[in-house]
Order: sequence, then structure tokens, then C-alpha cells
Amino acid sequence: MGDRAGESARAPYRPSARRIERERYRKARTRRSVLIATASTLVTAVVLYLLVTGSPGWPRTRETFFNAHYAREALPEVLKGLWLNIRLLVVCGALVLVLGLVLAVARTLRGPVFFPVRALATAYVDFFRGLPLIICLLGVIFGVPALRLTGVTSDPVVLGGAALVLTYSAYVAEVFRAGIETVHPSQRAAARSLGLTNAQAMRYVVLPQAVRRVVPPLLNDLVSLQKDTGLVSIGGVVDAVYAAQIITGKSFNYTPYVVAGLVFVALTIPMTRLTDWVTARMNSRQGAI
Repeated sequence: MGDRAGESARAPYRPSARRIERERYRKARTRRSVLIATASTLVTAVVLYLLVTGSPGWPRTRETFFNAHYAREALPEVLKGLWLNIRLLVVCGALVLVLGLVLAVARTLRGPVFFPVRALATAYVDFFRGLPLIICLLGVIFGVPALRLTGVTSDPVVLGGAALVLTYSAYVAEVFRAGIETVHPSQRAAARSLGLTNAQAMRYVVLPQAVRRVVPPLLNDLVSLQKDTGLVSIGGVVDAVYAAQIITGKSFNYTPYVVAGLVFVALTIPMTRLTDWVTARMNSRQGAI
């Protein structure tokens, strides 16, 4: 009996005929779905192509917005200006995360003694969330130098980055605050029962859980920040957008704007796919719990 049991345990696994048939059916459905999706995509692309190229104004539009000569001329300058946008994204993104977290913690402080702090943080968030970004950029880039303050820079890159930080930190603060409020109060109570102070409970118990829960919306905000770095060009900063504007001003052809837009799209797509991957991974982890 023992030998038979050992032989059965060492025998290779063989799926049943029903399981083999089920897997074959699933593969056939997958192939069918892929073929249908591919065919419908091709048909849609052909219809859109014929619709656009068959319009009466297409020849003029192609010459004005999709000129290969001006695209080749603009691409090196746009890429050179894009380096400034990338640096703004890295520096402003880090500052936004830090300031947003500080604001969120300030808004969640308890006790009447912290009321002024909570009121100031709330006023800051409400003001800069309601203020259009373009107005904030104009006010900071052109308003701060007009004050002629000693030791305050007039560099439009620095001032434009400061305006981006002021605006986006308000949005990120609300994301962090939402994450903090999703942590059940029992977590904080358990930390206090173990002897942790309020600050320690927030640092070691609440914030780690809150940050993990809000990673996807934070990445979405960084994607938006990456696109909005192009708005600093209103201060005369030669970034990707302003480089395209310079070439357009010389040629009166709008192809450089299209090139700049496609470059931003190419930079945004990896960040968007990363956001989708992080979101799917976190959802799968929550479903497994």
C-alpha cells in the first residue's frame, strides 16, 4: 500500500479531458476577441483617415500643421527645450509632494490649539485650488519682480516653478488628506495604546497606510504637472513650447506646435501606463486580502 501511494504521489499531473477542452475553448475565444478587436480598429482607422483626408480643407491643413520640413527643423529645438520641462517636473514634483504632505498633516491636526494651523492650511488649499493656474503663473512671474524685494530672484524659471508648486501642492494636499482619513481610527487608537505619541502614530502607522492608498491619484497629478510645465513659457522661458513658438513666429507654420504636442504625449504615455500598472497591482492586492 505504501509503495502504491508513493508511486501515485510521484506520478506527473495530467489534466482531465474536461479541463483540456475548457482551456482550448478559452484560447479560441481569446484569439477570436483579438481578431475582432484588430479588425474593428483597422476599420475605424481607415474611416477616420478617409474622413479627414477627404475634407475640402485637408490640403491646406496638411501644409500648415503637418509639414515635414518644418517638423524636421523644429524637432531638435523642441527636444532641447524639453530638457527644461523635465527638470521642472523633477524639482517641482518633489517639492509638491513634500509641501502637499505637510499641508495634509496640518489639516488633520487635532485639538483647539492647532486651529490657526488648520485654518491657514485650509485657506491655502481652498485659494490655490480655486485659482486658475495660468493666473497664478502670471501673478508670480510678473508680480513678484515688480515688488523689487531684496534677495528675491526674478528668474522666470524659478518663479514659474514656484507657481506650479503653489498650485499643485493644494491638489496633492487633498489627495494626501483623503488617504489619511481612509485609515480607520482604530489604527491610531491601537498605536496610542502601545505607547506611541500622536506624532509617532501619524508617522509610523497612519501615513504609511495613507500614502500606499493614494499612489495612483498622486501619479495622475504628476502626469498633469508634467504637461503644465509648458505653461512657464508665458514668462519667456525657452522650453519645448516656446521653442515651437519661436519657429512658428518665423515661418507662420504651426507644425512646430504639433511636434511639441507629440513630444509631450510621448513623455506622458509611459507615466500614464505606470499609473495604470500601479493601480491594477494595488487593486489585485486588495482583492487578494
